[in-house]
Amino acid sequence: MIRTALAIGGGLARGALAYVLTAHDDIEVIAEVGDPDEAAATILRHHPDVTVFDLDLIAAAELPHLCELHRDVGRCRALVLVPPRRAAQVAGAMTRYASDVAFLGKNAPPHSMVDAIRRLARGERVVDADLVVAALDAPGPLTPRERDVLDLAAQGLPVREIAASLGISAGTVRNHLARVTMKAGARTRIEAIRIAQEAGWI
Repeated sequence: MIRTALAIGGGLARGALAYVLTAHDDIEVIAEVGDPDEAAATILRHHPDVTVFDLDLIAAAELPHLCELHRDVGRCRALVLVPPRRAAQVAGAMTRYASDVAFLGKNAPPHSMVDAIRRLARGERVVDADLVVAALDAPGPLTPRERDVLDLAAQGLPVREIAASLGISAGTVRNHLARVTMKAGARTRIEAIRIAQEAGWI
């Protein structure tokens, strides 16, 4: 039996997926959460074989932490459902966590999700070719100026030096960094830099 946890926002969507999965004799849904803050606690409490995450539920900044958490728990693996518009955000993670985490387009048919869960539980790698292509083809969400600012911030330059280097005001630099942080779904500038580097934006 494949013990599966669901971390998906929206009770209707979560309930529909639970219904689809429990229709199969080899899959048991042992936990359902719709709050991103409960996702990590659920993994640690229940040690599911597979956790299904909706990337719309969790901030992009939390993805590396949740992926590492699955490695720490042991046999627990993750299936991340990715909206096509966010494919570029997981480009780096798809390579880094390929042995423990699978990424599947959120619009994939139910039988593909069931197959992915079974393969993950067996320790097999799961690759969604359409999602990989979308991730590679999708342009990053940052403007050229935002990339310039973030690249210098990633090198450790303070705001005033970034401003001097680019010939703009310190206030403009702060505005760019605030927009980048929002686009990355991060809480801090450091998280935004890490997410942008993993996604290949800078």
